[in-house]
Amino acid sequence: MTRKKLYTLLAVACLGGYIYVGNTIFNVHNPDGFGVCIIKEATGFPCPSCGSTRSVLAILDGHFLEAVYWNPIGVVLSLILTITPFWLLFDVIKHQDSLLKFYTKIENLLRQKAVAIPAIALVLANWIWNYYKGL
Repeated sequence: MTRKKLYTLLAVACLGGYIYVGNTIFNVHNPDGFGVCIIKEATGFPCPSCGSTRSVLAILDGHFLEAVYWNPIGVVLSLILTITPFWLLFDVIKHQDSLLKFYTKIENLLRQKAVAIPAIALVLANWIWNYYKGL
């Protein structure tokens, strides 16, 4: 992936994340204040990321253990939404590509079976946990 494509994708994804979380916080139509999972609506079963929005909201309220309970993926998303805009801005101002290099290293790391299989197992375990919790 090129630098321009990655940085554009990350900027749009972060903006979308901020809009989604903001909409969830201020959504007057949904009394729970939480978004709807399309997969859960279609199948009746939670997806691996169900609870991520509640996790991000718990972090915003300073409830870190609650955030992990809702979904550990939300903790990772919170970190991404917090760090990425600053990293993008830094690279753009300094005319660097450190985020692209980091992304490439992570992508190559995740292609290794010794890393990919445990990562997939963690996502599956999280999915089972979501189902067990009744999300």
